[in-house]
This record gives sequence, structure tokens and C-alpha cells, in this order.
Amino acid sequence: MSEATTLDEIDYGPLAALVGTWEGNKGVDIAPEPDGIENNPYYETILYEAIGDVTNAESQVLAVLRYHQVVKRISNDKVFHNETGYWSWDSNTGVITHSLTIPRGVCLLAGGKAIVNDDGSIEFNVEAAIDSDEWGIIQAPFMQENAKTTGFTQKIIVNGNQLQYSESTMLDIYGRQFEHTDNNILTRI
Repeated sequence: MSEATTLDEIDYGPLAALVGTWEGNKGVDIAPEPDGIENNPYYETILYEAIGDVTNAESQVLAVLRYHQVVKRISNDKVFHNETGYWSWDSNTGVITHSLTIPRGVCLLAGGKAIVNDDGSIEFNVEAAIDSDEWGIIQAPFMQENAKTTGFTQKIIVNGNQLQYSESTMLDIYGRQFEHTDNNILTRI
């Protein structure tokens, strides 16, 4: 990592729109249960920090953000999701990379692009799949056998101090395929 971490010293491209602390209390988590589905209203905080740039193989330079997301159920204020990772941007190719880890023993590397919409908002679209050669998913043996993640898509739209996201995690769980979804609207504080 370089010593420079401010937005003025490094070109973070579209990632600059994410930097800051975001809070939202309109989240809806649709999760699998052995006998059906569970609907969890939630609130969360996501911190995106500009941490500098990295050089790969002396030829690729990536601008990097570190993030931490903590999600709590509205019903009981208990944390039910804690996620850490990185977002990076390659200014030469325009590729956005999202790497994430959750304590359940699942890691993934999703990739895609960011676009600027006509209204000035920035839209991030990334995806990963268990059978992808480029954007993959790794998980602990227990998860492979009991709650295998087979696909992941995420769309984030940032418009000023508002961030809206939707994500879908495809699971092979309880003997069936299930689309686990999360959606929320957050405000930069």
C-alpha cells in the first residue's frame, strides 16, 4: 500500500463516491429456513475507507477501499451479519473488484463495472459464481455440504449522500436452491 490515502492524492475513480460512513434502517433480508423463508427487517452501518493503492506485477495499479458492514435485526438489535473486505478499481480497464469475507466461512471475489447514470448517480454492478474462472467463491467444507453459495450479484447506486443496494446470494441449502436477497437504503453520516 502506498502511504497516500486521501482522495486528493490518489484517483479512486468511481470508488470515491463510496467513501464514508453509511447508515440505513430500511433493510429487508429474505433468508432460507428449513420449512420456508424468513423475512428480517434490519438496520446497518457500512464504513468505506480510502486506504491507498497497490501495484500488481509492476504493471497494474489499483485504488483500494477497505470496508466493514455490521447488520442488526430490528426485532432484537442482535448482529446477524458481519462482513469485511475490499473494493478496488483499475483505472486502465475500468474493472471494479469486490472481495468479501463473512465469519461463516465464505469468501468471494466479485467483479464488474461502474457506470455513471444520466442523473449523475454512480452504479456498481458485480457478480461471482462458484464455477467462474475469474470471479469465484470459496467456502469452508461445512458450508459446501450444508449451505453452499453458488452465485452472487450486487448492485449499488450512490447518488450524493444516498446509497441504495440490492444483492442476491444463490444458495444450495435444505435440499433446495434458494435466492437469499438483501436490500437497503443508507445515508452518509
